[in-house]
Amino acid sequence: MWDQEKVHRAKMNELLVEHRVRPTVLLPIWRAGWFRFGGGDCLIGKEGAMACTVAVEDTIVTHYTDQIREIIDQGKEEEYKELLQIIKKFRDEELEHHDTGIEQGAELAPQYKLLSKVIKLGCQTAIKIAERV
Repeated sequence: MWDQEKVHRAKMNELLVEHRVRPTVLLPIWRAGWFRFGGGDCLIGKEGAMACTVAVEDTIVTHYTDQIREIIDQGKEEEYKELLQIIKKFRDEELEHHDTGIEQGAELAPQYKLLSKVIKLGCQTAIKIAERV
């Protein structure tokens, strides 16, 4: 999973430059939050870390699917053909990470449903804010 995530990050950074999109100014805050979230979940144990993975990946899969749908709804499949392929590939890999988290016991984490909801809400909020700032 980690190797794929490094590829995703590198490609997204490349796409930012290629499409002249500036990253959110809140990126340093997001990084600190990701580190804190991940570290906190690890304190719960392997299942807590996997619960975090599942919640984050579920949110990312939904976000990628929304982006794909938006491009298609705008009738811009040809214009963004390469980008669509990249997003679909990354979405499918994130879904694999989600499934790996489930297989590795995410649902056994203490207060799994609550933990999952809190993490998803945090991720969804970060996405919404990043789209505006």
